[in-house]
Amino acid sequence: MASSWWRWRCCGSWRPAAPSPGQGFPRRAEPPGPRAVTAARAQISYFNRVKSLMSAFPNMYSISRFPHVTSAACCCSRTRSGNKYIDPFKLGWRDLKGLYEDIRKELLISTTELKEMSEYYFDGKGKAFRPIIVVLMARACNTHHNNSRDVQASQRSIALIAEMIHTASLVHDDVIDDACSRRGKHTVNKIWGEQKAVLAGDLILSAASIALARIGNTAVISILTQVIEDLVRGEFLQLGSKENENERFAHYLEKTFKKTASLIANSCKAVSVLGCPDPVVHEIAYQYGKNVGIAFQLIDDVLDFTACSDQMGKPTSADLRLGLATGPVLFACQQSDGVQQTAYLAQRHCHEAVREISKLRPSPERDALIQLSEIVLTRDK
Repeated sequence: MASSWWRWRCCGSWRPAAPSPGQGFPRRAEPPGPRAVTAARAQISYFNRVKSLMSAFPNMYSISRFPHVTSAACCCSRTRSGNKYIDPFKLGWRDLKGLYEDIRKELLISTTELKEMSEYYFDGKGKAFRPIIVVLMARACNTHHNNSRDVQASQRSIALIAEMIHTASLVHDDVIDDACSRRGKHTVNKIWGEQKAVLAGDLILSAASIALARIGNTAVISILTQVIEDLVRGEFLQLGSKENENERFAHYLEKTFKKTASLIANSCKAVSVLGCPDPVVHEIAYQYGKNVGIAFQLIDDVLDFTACSDQMGKPTSADLRLGLATGPVLFACQQSDGVQQTAYLAQRHCHEAVREISKLRPSPERDALIQLSEIVLTRDK
């Protein structure tokens, strides 16, 4: 450890410069070119030094030690009080036992090949990030409403449906991007071909729709069907661009919401509707999911520059190869620290998520959701 500390000291200070007013969002965005890409990649060494330091000294340099993290983001660390630290994944899995088995039961398919394709990603090796958030939000809202920590069967169904919609979108995305690996193994389109992969994704979506209809709540059906519309619109936004330089970053954030955050936001809202009649709670759940979802994707875009393929379980720098300008490139076009500024923007969204969820009555699930926002910022895959 001493040698690691010395190597880090030789690299220079880890403290980033505080952003100036208005620096959170770029005022202009040039089309990404070689110089922009080089500028973005130049920030990787800084980001890796921070990660190395945090790994070597986790107690001394937690995410709350960053000088530009807001007070709400620092609340994440305050949920750890001695032995009372709450592992959100361990807490959430109490209600998700048999998750993937239950999803496979929803995919009632007689054709062997179609069954194999549809069940390919439901092998229990995913992070199950979305189902975890959904059941924790369900418990938090139930506790807030009537002090009941039990998850209703319909709320648990939302967790399954969210994972099914997410997986279907991955299958379709891999076809559009011509991706060759996902979660450390070959993609559906590489094994069975693009045409069959599209049909497999459609089948998963149809099974999710049937499960959603079975819940029988028209408000919830309307909320989650909006997710499917947003996924399609988000993909169209990614295929296009803005000629107006000042609109490119807003275009990127809108795409990020529709492709990633909408599913988390609306799934959180759906379980809040099922568990609590208060529209204020519905909005809290939605805003938490929206901000955590955007932060999740922003950090994913950072990791596309800083992580290796083995670590991510999929090819890195994929967006660059596809000619897509994500946060690090758009910030680098302004001759600013692209990676750092994107991570800083993610912290701002996590700050907002913590602020929203803190409005609910205190509970272990509420604290676990706060903790999840820190995990989003510090994850490395």
